[in-house]
Amino acid sequence: MHTNLLKWPLLLSVVVALCFSTAAYAQLTTYQLQDWLNSPAASSHVGDITGNAKAAALPYRRFCVGCHGELGDGNGENAVWFLTPLYAQPRNFQLAIFKCRSTPTGTLPTDQDLYDTIGRGMDRSNMPAWIPLSKQERADLVAWIKHYSPRWQTEKAGTPIQIPPEPEITPERVKAGQDVFARMQCFKCHGVQGKANGPSASTLTDDLSQPIAPFNFTDGSRPKCGSTDVDIYRIFMTGLDGTPMPSFADNIKPDEAWDLVFYLRSLQPHNAYNEKERQIANQLGLKPVNPNPAQ
Repeated sequence: MHTNLLKWPLLLSVVVALCFSTAAYAQLTTYQLQDWLNSPAASSHVGDITGNAKAAALPYRRFCVGCHGELGDGNGENAVWFLTPLYAQPRNFQLAIFKCRSTPTGTLPTDQDLYDTIGRGMDRSNMPAWIPLSKQERADLVAWIKHYSPRWQTEKAGTPIQIPPEPEITPERVKAGQDVFARMQCFKCHGVQGKANGPSASTLTDDLSQPIAPFNFTDGSRPKCGSTDVDIYRIFMTGLDGTPMPSFADNIKPDEAWDLVFYLRSLQPHNAYNEKERQIANQLGLKPVNPNPAQ
């Protein structure tokens, strides 16, 4: 009984801290949001589908408000239960900072990016794949998301990065990818074997100072922004905004990014995407990178 009583003040302090940290970002009023709901920015264009924000009011209330909140600030009634490295606080749409984008770091995502995230979901989070939604409902929700942030009133989406064709997988490329992994010190977060146990892993936080875990390449989970080689390449070159994962666009060449994709594939459990990379790594007898090569 005494132990349980001691736990309640700690739990209460966590809840209060969450509420205050989130409230600091929830500066918009319902009047401002209503005004933006009528602006040209509160629309979306995905292929031949045009999304309308007003049409998404009911789907948002039914599927999204519990986590993302009435004001889109990530302060829904369920949000207080998500404070763990794997289940971070729901996305604050007012900030318009998104992990999964085809656009350069710091820029707004395209409508297609947001549409894809709604349909794909975010693995290792409480954001599911909203497969039951129709294409029109997803496009409408994209428009609804955009009405929450002042950024959409003055900024346009960034220009998607150009991704060169995927080269052939060779032993030389897999080994070169390991060299890139070592040179860029990816092991500091992801660990020398890609197990998310690097020396910095336990200290990582996102831009809202919430704990966040690096991706574990060995546990079979899906990368948050897609599972294909192209998806992983895109993450390297755009970064995951709002997280410690930076863009490498200014630090590695496109060929080196492909090499890194192939090496990281070799660390993953066998799946439909990495059979050749794993075979090559075994043939080469690749060992984990040495974090202290001078020693």
